[in-house]
Amino acid sequence: MPGQYIHTSEAAAAGRSRTAHGDGAGDRHRTVRALGTTEGAALLAVSNARFTGLARLGLLVPVAFRPDPHRAAVWLYSAAELTLFASGDEHAPLLTGRMPESLRGQLDTGIDLRPRNWRTRHLGHLLRRADGPWALAGAVASLLAPLHRAQTVTDPRDRCRLTEHLVPPPHGTPGSPASRVAQYLMTARDPDEIAWLRSELARLTQEAREREAREPEARERWPAAPSTPPPAPPRTGPPGETRQRGHGPRGAPGRLDRPPAPRRPVTYSARNNPSCTTDTSIRPSRS
Repeated sequence: MPGQYIHTSEAAAAGRSRTAHGDGAGDRHRTVRALGTTEGAALLAVSNARFTGLARLGLLVPVAFRPDPHRAAVWLYSAAELTLFASGDEHAPLLTGRMPESLRGQLDTGIDLRPRNWRTRHLGHLLRRADGPWALAGAVASLLAPLHRAQTVTDPRDRCRLTEHLVPPPHGTPGSPASRVAQYLMTARDPDEIAWLRSELARLTQEAREREAREPEARERWPAAPSTPPPAPPRTGPPGETRQRGHGPRGAPGRLDRPPAPRRPVTYSARNNPSCTTDTSIRPSRS
């Protein structure tokens, strides 16, 4: 059962697996042998459907995933963790015979804890790698949708710091199909999970702000973000261009007025000049 070796720190730490190249201490903490559903089911001596059901119930936690050409996730599991699961006597009823009624009822509701369990593991990895208080807050913020981040962190200056420390999805270039799949799986969707992440984000942001206040040199590295955007400059068209009429008062910024039409020469006639004492000119017409 060859599997594949992935360089995932949290997977290696959890699985305590060996590397493909030997027993070096450094490699043991960086590399893990990961198996797909078919290989994992063979290791546990169960069907693919039983293996998938156990994973959906959260009993088997994926260590990583890779997007397939159909924009779906192929989940990967630690071979060491699967071996440990199979060796536990308490798990024997789950691997043989009929699955308990309570678990089958949960599967019938469509439960799938694989994305959430992977996010939990991935967040632990990001937190261990974080360097500084804002990096910790940014790791948590990376698992929230932009709207939830904005609702939790309302100060523009704090949001600037979080933006600098957001972690990109683990697969694909930005905008690619693989990246969109990874971003979807990386974003929390369960209400209780979102509530917990928002609470942690608010706490970590407050701690980062307090530490910054105690360390002025850290604050100087970040320019203050404006609380409100600056006003837009007046719009001006190219020289000689006829500008269209706006909706604001004449001379207001953003208003584009039509230039006045040329006046016709004033002429007089008996028809429009009824008396020599009253001088009434023809009203100029617009061209």
